[in-house]
Amino acid sequence: MSGSAPAESGEAGAAPFVPPTSMQLALRRLRRRLREYALLTRLHRPIGTLLLLWPVLWALWIAAGGFPGLRILALFVAGTLLTRSAGCVINDFADRDFDPHVRRTRDRPLAARRVSPYEALALFAVLMLAAFAVVLQLDLLTVQLSLIAAVLAATYPFFKRFFPAPQLYLGMAFGWGVPMAFTAQVGSVPRVGWLLFLITVVWAGIYDTLYAMVDRDDDRQIGIRSTALLFGDMDRVAIGVMQLIMIWGLALIGQGMGFGRPYWAGIAVAALLFGWQQWLARGRDGPGCFRAFLNNNYVGCAVFVGIAAEYALREP
Repeated sequence: MSGSAPAESGEAGAAPFVPPTSMQLALRRLRRRLREYALLTRLHRPIGTLLLLWPVLWALWIAAGGFPGLRILALFVAGTLLTRSAGCVINDFADRDFDPHVRRTRDRPLAARRVSPYEALALFAVLMLAAFAVVLQLDLLTVQLSLIAAVLAATYPFFKRFFPAPQLYLGMAFGWGVPMAFTAQVGSVPRVGWLLFLITVVWAGIYDTLYAMVDRDDDRQIGIRSTALLFGDMDRVAIGVMQLIMIWGLALIGQGMGFGRPYWAGIAVAALLFGWQQWLARGRDGPGCFRAFLNNNYVGCAVFVGIAAEYALREP
């Protein structure tokens, strides 16, 4: 007789089904929630953290006259990561009814309704409290400045509803770590600190305009404001002007601080990268503008390497 009878339950080779325990089910649910929270805080996309961190590193090295020390460096890195994560959460909370209509953001946890608004607010509060606990390790003036940073981070997402250039407001939120770095090191914010803060605001205008150019059509349809819409077909020209202003501001810092070749080499690399960004965005298409946005990570790195090398190579 051809064929064979199906294996009966319990025969050798047939593993019996064992239902998961309540503990295993709870762990699975927890892993799924943690994964959604990680997506909500953009831990899988570190570019935002890096763009926030580079100006802080510039400021720490200039304020300290070189390496600032492991403790203060670790505190600022941790604070930057926590603040950026919290900013992503509150941004998605504010945009939870807009993101489903944007191709690039429709699968975010809040937009896809995989995370509730209450969960998001709770996560935002936990992250901000953790960031504040980090800042409490620093001096009183820096702690006071951190309260302004918290207000900027929490209110930025809502400025996109009415402010025509929210990218510049984002620059204030992203750049507020600069004066905090100076107060943590020297107890005040000198002129070079405020100039570096303004440079950071301009830089955010550059890269976030490129970022907004990716979503320009969607933003126009749903009523979100951006500099990409404000500048219109003059967007690349406006970005070019901001790039020149940033390089000029960095040159003023180099001249005022008496920096030498390492610093100027870093600024030269940053200027070349800005030229490359203009080339990438020449067609004003989404993929090209997004690549130009990402390229700003190298701009921040080039400026930092120039500053760090300037102090490292100085004769004692």
